Amino acid sequence: MIYLDNCSTTRPREEVVKIMYESMMDDFGNPSSLHRLGMKAEKRIKEARGYIAEYLNVDSNEIYFTSGGTESNNIAIQSFVNKMAKRGKHIITTKIEHPSVLNIMKYYENNNFEVTYLNVDDYGYISLDELRNSIRDDTILVSIMHVNNEIGSIQPILEIKRVIKEVNPNTLSHVDGVQGFGKIDISLKASGIDSYSFSGHKIHGPKGIGGLFIDKKHVITPIVFGGNQERGLRSGTENLPGIIGFGEAVRIMAKKYNEERKYVFKLKEYFGNRVKEEIDDIRLNTSLDNNSSPYILNISFRNVRGEVLLHYLEDKDIYVSTSSACSSKGTDKSHVLKSIGLKNEEIEGTIRICFSYENTMEDIDYAIDVLKESVTEIRQIIMR
Repeated sequence: MIYLDNCSTTRPREEVVKIMYESMMDDFGNPSSLHRLGMKAEKRIKEARGYIAEYLNVDSNEIYFTSGGTESNNIAIQSFVNKMAKRGKHIITTKIEHPSVLNIMKYYENNNFEVTYLNVDDYGYISLDELRNSIRDDTILVSIMHVNNEIGSIQPILEIKRVIKEVNPNTLSHVDGVQGFGKIDISLKASGIDSYSFSGHKIHGPKGIGGLFIDKKHVITPIVFGGNQERGLRSGTENLPGIIGFGEAVRIMAKKYNEERKYVFKLKEYFGNRVKEEIDDIRLNTSLDNNSSPYILNISFRNVRGEVLLHYLEDKDIYVSTSSACSSKGTDKSHVLKSIGLKNEEIEGTIRICFSYENTMEDIDYAIDVLKESVTEIRQIIMR
């Protein structure tokens, strides 16, 4: 099997699976219990939180565990908007955000808020000038993703925060960091952003666990109430095996980050250049330089249907996707690809390849060979 859908989810590392199994067998106490088992479980959560805080260069009390990136985005955005609503009702985001952000924005638009959606260029980058001109006295929040989940464009988070601070220091900033966490350099302290969301299953950790950084200067009201777990921000009995597995995934990732990132970048660059040279009538929707994630490559094949190509590859045990896994089963065309100016024909012929440290150069050569054969065969059938 050649798995090239690592943006959708990743295979957990063996060490992560092992430590989660041990946790379920041995550390099954409720972290809120006062007896020895409960205190041991609470200690394991503290350790995992410490690994993540150290990696992000923040304080442990600024890290909150959630069920995943979607919940993290919802908690941050809704809590900030609820807190700031008396100051204004204007929010800024982009046209290429993840559905977990865009659907929140639609909700607020239906509740008397005004949302500005920033445009992007052909490779998915915003204009800092447009951002500057969009910030107003009543702008309460700017929410911009770090790395786009479909095309891999990296937004200039440091510059974005600088512009916000210059124009309206009272405006808060949230970053959807799900595709950037563990893959793109960032120091949250240096960035000055107010909140940053991330997820376990994108970094070879378990599903059903995510995280949220919130700068400790903020006191916000939760959107879920209960037993005051996670210092009251996210109540509910903690997902202990998930948290322990997440912490272990981050611990390992921190050691291997540079090595794996450089390796994966070579795979992406090699894949993109070979496809450009060997397959006609295509469009690379992801740049092959350091301005995009080394883990993501989005390609449009004209006169080919992406879904058909996906299944051709699947028949050869090669797994890719056509768009974000969170919306790939829908009938609507990708809002991201529309926003970068692709024609319908190009959108319909698009696949997304997402790499990991597990892929070998032999895997890549085989995948490209099968891709070439598949594209040729599909086009011959269509042209008959």
